[in-house]
Amino acid sequence: MTTIDDVNQPTPASLWQALTGTRIDHQVLDWPPDLLAMTEVILQRSEAYRFALSPPGGSTWPPAGFRDWPDAVTAAGRRWSAWAEDRNGAIPSLLAQEWRVLLEAAGIPLSHLSEARNWRLCQALLTLHAVADEACAGLGVALDASDADGLLYRARGRELLARTGSLARLPAHLIRVLPKIHTPPNGSSVRSLSRYAAVHVPGVEARWYKVPGTRSGASLMTSTALLLPWPLRVRQSDFRPVPGPLPELANQPFGFFEFAPSEQLDLDLVDRMLAAALDEVDTVNAVILPESAVGSDEIEDLEALLGRHGVTGLITGVRGHPEQPGQFPRNWVHIGVSAGEHWVHIRQRKHHRWSLNEGQIYQYHLGGALHPHIRWWEAMEVPRRSVQFVEIGDGATLVSVVCEDLAQIDDVASVIRSVGPMIVVTPVLDGPQLSSRWAARYASVLADDPGSAVLTLTSFGMAQRSQPDGQNSSAAVALWKDPGQGIREIELEPGAQGILLSASADRATRRSYDGRRPVQNGSKLFNVSIHQVRASTATPRAPAPQSRADPPPRLTLDAEELTILTCWAEAAAEALAFAPERIPAVTADARPGAPWRAGLRLPEPSSQLNDAIHSMLGAVRAAAAAGSRPSPDALLAAIRDSQPGEPGTDTMARLVLRSALEQRRTQQAIEHAGLPAGIASQSRPPKPAREMDGDNDGLSRPLPRRTRMIWPCTRSCIEAGHSR
Repeated sequence: MTTIDDVNQPTPASLWQALTGTRIDHQVLDWPPDLLAMTEVILQRSEAYRFALSPPGGSTWPPAGFRDWPDAVTAAGRRWSAWAEDRNGAIPSLLAQEWRVLLEAAGIPLSHLSEARNWRLCQALLTLHAVADEACAGLGVALDASDADGLLYRARGRELLARTGSLARLPAHLIRVLPKIHTPPNGSSVRSLSRYAAVHVPGVEARWYKVPGTRSGASLMTSTALLLPWPLRVRQSDFRPVPGPLPELANQPFGFFEFAPSEQLDLDLVDRMLAAALDEVDTVNAVILPESAVGSDEIEDLEALLGRHGVTGLITGVRGHPEQPGQFPRNWVHIGVSAGEHWVHIRQRKHHRWSLNEGQIYQYHLGGALHPHIRWWEAMEVPRRSVQFVEIGDGATLVSVVCEDLAQIDDVASVIRSVGPMIVVTPVLDGPQLSSRWAARYASVLADDPGSAVLTLTSFGMAQRSQPDGQNSSAAVALWKDPGQGIREIELEPGAQGILLSASADRATRRSYDGRRPVQNGSKLFNVSIHQVRASTATPRAPAPQSRADPPPRLTLDAEELTILTCWAEAAAEALAFAPERIPAVTADARPGAPWRAGLRLPEPSSQLNDAIHSMLGAVRAAAAAGSRPSPDALLAAIRDSQPGEPGTDTMARLVLRSALEQRRTQQAIEHAGLPAGIASQSRPPKPAREMDGDNDGLSRPLPRRTRMIWPCTRSCIEAGHSR
C-alpha cells in the first residue's frame, strides 16, 4: 500500500532525472558504462547493494531461480560489448529481461529497495550492474583478451575516456565512470561491487592518460628508477616570508612563506649519477625527485640530459612562477614521458598548502627565518581539484599527489581509492620518511584498500634539518608500502647521492562481492630492491647532444593526443592477435569522419594526430596484406628502427605501435607458458564450457561447482619510475 511518505520519497527514476537530467529509457542500453553508472547510483542511494552480501530473510543471493548466475552475467557482458559496436540484432536476453523489471518498477520509492520490499527489483539492479561491469572489461587498461569480441567498442571507449575523462556518455561534470585497477580485498562498500569500472559523482576533475612503454625485448623484465632526494642540503635562508593577499586575523597571526633553494639543479651531478647508475644496471627507466626540487625553467634541460642517457620517464616536484602579477606561484608534480624525440608532459597540481606551526619551526630549525609564534602558510595558488591517472604501456597505472594531498581525506582521495592505481607516487618536502610518521599512516590506508603501492620521497636536506626534541636526524629519505609487505624505510647511505629502486610485478586477483568468481587479471607490485648510487668520477656515458643546426624530426602531440594514438595502437595489436580480418574496420573507425565520433559528441582528430594514426595503421595494413596472421616477431622487426630523415609522424607511430605489440606478445606468452590444460588467462573469466546462446542465457543448466582460477607464478619488473 502506498503511503503519504512514499509519495514524497525519491524514486529510481526521479533520482536519475535529478542527477543527470535524463530519463531511464532504452538509450541507456546503447552504452554499457551508462547503465553501470545508473545502477550503481540507485544501489548506493538506496543501500540495496548490501543485499549481495546480506540478502533479506528467506532469500538467497544469487537468487535460487538464477542458475549459473556468474557465468550468465559474464556471457551477457561479453555479448553486449560486441553488440555495442554496431547494435545489430538483439541485446542479450538476460540484459533485456532484467531491464524490463527496472523499467516497470522505476517509479517505486527508494525505501522499497532499502528494505527489500521489492526484492525482484533488487535482483534486477544487482544483475544489471554485474552485466554492465563485465561489459566494461578492457575499456581502460587493455587486458589480455581471448578473442576480438567488442574490439571497436573498447577502442571507442578508450578515446571517449581520453577526451572527456569518463567512460560514460553522460556529462562528466555530473557523473564520471573510470577504469578500476585494484578491487578492495575487504570491506562491504559499494566500491566492492565492481571490478572493472568505478563510478564517481564529481566535484573533482579526473583525466586518464596512456603513454607507450619504450622498452623492448628482455628489458620488459627489468625496470629501474633513480631516486634523487635533492636538494642534498637545505639552508634556513631557503625559507623566507612573502606578502600575501589575506588580512591578518585578530588573535590568530599568520603569514605566507616560500621555499626557494639558493642552489639550482646540478645537471653535471645528474649526469654523473646516471653514469654511475648505468654502471650497475643496463637501463634506468625513470628519474624521480622530491617536491619543489626543480624549477620550472630547468625541466627542458633536465629532460634533454635524461634522453641522452636513454631515460624515458621523469617525475619531479616543480617550483613554478606566478602566472600573473600579484599571484602566488603554483606547486605541482611534473610527469614527463619520452616518446621518441618528444617529451610529453602531464601536470598534477598540489591542492593543499603546507602549514608550519611553532612545533615544526623548532623541529626544522627555521626560527631565524620564520617567527615561531606565527602560523606560516605556503605561498602557493590553490587550484581546482583534479587528479591525473597515467597508464604506462604495459598496463602499469600510477597517480601522483603532492605532500599534504596524501593526508587529506577529500574527494581526490575518494577518486583514487575508487580506481585503485597500481602505485601512488608522493613527492614531499618533509622530514625523514619513518614508519612512525604521518606519511606511513596514510600510505597504509591506500595499501590496505584498494591495494595500491605507495612511495614517498623527500629531500635529504630536509630530512637532516628535522631534529624534534633534540633527537638525532635520520637519513630515511623514502618510504615504500605495498599490499603484501610491511612498510620499508629507505635510507640514503653516507657518500651516496641517490638510490636505484626496482619493484617486481605479479598477477593480482580482481574480486567483486556480488557473486561473480574471482579472476586473476590484475597486477600488483612487490619485492622492492634498492642500491645506493654514488656519483661517478669517470666521464659520463651520455652521448653528445645533436647539433641544433640539424635537429631530429619531431612530432608534437600533447598528452591527450598521444593517449588517443596509443588507444588505436592497442586496437590494432588486438586485431592482429585475434582477428586480422578486422584491420579494415579498425582503420575506418580510427580515421576522421567515422560516424561513431559524432554519436559520442567527440571532436575529430587534429591533422597531426590524424597523420600519426594514418602512419601507424599503414604499417598494420602492410603487415596484414598477405592474408594470413602475421608473426608478431616479424612485424616487430619490420617497425623496430626509425629511418634516417623520416617524418616525426612515422617515428611516433612506430614507437606507439611497437609498444602495443610488445605488450600483447608478452601477455600471450604468459598465457601460453606452462599453463595446465583448460586454464587460460583472459580479460574476463573464461567462457563456459558451452557458449550461452539462445533465450535462456544458460540459466537452466545445473549450477557448476565453483573453482578458483590459477595463474602461473610469472613475474616481470614494473616501471619503478612510477614511484618516487
